[in-house]
Amino acid sequence: MRELARAYALLNAVGHGGRAAVGPVMGKIMAERPDLRPQAKQIVAIVREVVEEVNKLSLEEQKRLLEEKYSWVIEKKLQKRREAVEKKLPPLPDAEEGRVVTRFAPNPDFVIHLGNARPALLSYEYAVMYRGKMILRFEDTDPRIKTPLPEAYELIREDLKWLGIRWDEEYIQSLRMHIYYDIARKLIEVGGAYVDDRSPEEFRRYRDEGRLEDYPPRKRSVEENLELWDKMVSGAFGEGEAVLRVKTDPRHPDPSVRDWVAFRIIDTSRYPHPLVGDRYVAWPTYNFAAAVDDKLMGVTHILRAKEHMQNTIKQQFLYKHLGWSYPHVVHFGRLKLEGFIMSKSTLKRFLDAGISRGIDDPRFATIAGLRRRGIVPEAIKKLIMEVGVKYTDASISYDNLAAINRSIIDPRAKRIMAALSPVPVEVEGLPWREKEFRIPFHPSGQLGERIVKLAGPKATIYVSQSDAVQLAKGNIVRLMEAFNIEVLGASPRRVRARYHSLTVDEARQHNAPIIQWVPATDNIAVEVLKPEGLDLVQERGLAEPAAAQLKPGEIIQLVRIGFARVDSVETDEKGKVRKVVLIYAHD
Repeated sequence: MRELARAYALLNAVGHGGRAAVGPVMGKIMAERPDLRPQAKQIVAIVREVVEEVNKLSLEEQKRLLEEKYSWVIEKKLQKRREAVEKKLPPLPDAEEGRVVTRFAPNPDFVIHLGNARPALLSYEYAVMYRGKMILRFEDTDPRIKTPLPEAYELIREDLKWLGIRWDEEYIQSLRMHIYYDIARKLIEVGGAYVDDRSPEEFRRYRDEGRLEDYPPRKRSVEENLELWDKMVSGAFGEGEAVLRVKTDPRHPDPSVRDWVAFRIIDTSRYPHPLVGDRYVAWPTYNFAAAVDDKLMGVTHILRAKEHMQNTIKQQFLYKHLGWSYPHVVHFGRLKLEGFIMSKSTLKRFLDAGISRGIDDPRFATIAGLRRRGIVPEAIKKLIMEVGVKYTDASISYDNLAAINRSIIDPRAKRIMAALSPVPVEVEGLPWREKEFRIPFHPSGQLGERIVKLAGPKATIYVSQSDAVQLAKGNIVRLMEAFNIEVLGASPRRVRARYHSLTVDEARQHNAPIIQWVPATDNIAVEVLKPEGLDLVQERGLAEPAAAQLKPGEIIQLVRIGFARVDSVETDEKGKVRKVVLIYAHD
């Protein structure tokens, strides 16, 4: 049993930044060995010990042990994932086991959001399904318009790892410029591209009038184009003075497809690239670099939004010139999270204007923002898998995502009592000098318990203002997990009450409502930030003493308020917890 518990504890710890939790480990054991349910109490004691031992190890040591001694549990998890994917995703066209190669290719001009997570997760899950491989490729060849953020590369990696995505190979396009130059030269040599040193207006006039066959730069010889190409890459042209165009159907119904731009000049002395500075001036466009890389990296299946359909058409002309076979493409619709901003340009404006709290602002639909809000990766994965690869656009309400998230975190979230906008309640007639209330952190009893003390015979507690305003003289109220009181008098600022009885049965006889409470002499200040559209509503209050044990990143349930994630824990100069800041997730 200890070995089984250790295997699942290590797996849980590695998947959650080095910290295993008792609940998920117990869940795995009970699912694998349902015959042991009658011994659950004895087993949970063993699991607690093992989890404590595992959590004392470094993350590196946990990974080493998992891979060296318990690799079977990793393979078991992968097999279950393969089976789950096969049930939820349609097969890929012409896919062969062990030979499928997918890719996720973000532009590091910003972090990824929920919409970007869709192709990332689908590409990964299909690679798992077919026992193939997935490539992570940073497409950063536009230092002027889509300027890469130096920190975005690592932030994107972190987001993908948090989502459970593991890629097999990684590439950065700005470090592959010599490859694109070589392919461009070959393209010119086979007559598939030409240097255009005329004005954009003149090109458009020939294009739109259907006279591209007569466009003078298009008629140049291979030798002339190679000479002009060498001038382009050496810096002889300024911005806008020359481009390299791919020859396509000059009468294609879509004008944007006709002789599209493969390379353009960017003044990197004014717009230096964060990785390669001003080393290059001729930069490939998205369609050129992506098309070349898909071929050279052996990508067999591309999963991308249907907005890229025209790009597929453009790239196929490049492949035809070079005698390449184009990968299979699966196009799907847009994914929108209602009430959230997902436009990169808009998010950047908020950042520049100082409106947001950073890329992980909980009002944003960035992966970092959702994580900070308390959405767990399993919820995002489940949502994406349910939407799948449908061609139609999908608009998801936050309530849908919250419902999925709630079902996942509810079994493992500690319950903490808090009083927001607290109102004092003076209770008299307590039949004790001091009493300890032992309260489980979770109804299941698997998350341990905490102790809340209350002195007598007279004491002050706090309740939320939303509860206090509903109290009236003569009301019988049950203080959660404690005792019952009778209200003697109430106002929005103060409530007077006396001890009535102890048990839940007595409360039921009076149909007494149950409210959470916080002791006045031993509590922790809390601040709850609740995202509402573009607003971030702030509520202050007090929480029971157990809140002092909370750690940043922990997801809890504020009793009768909702689930929240611990954003920060503030301490005084002696290390005593002074305040806990929480981000509200959902009810």
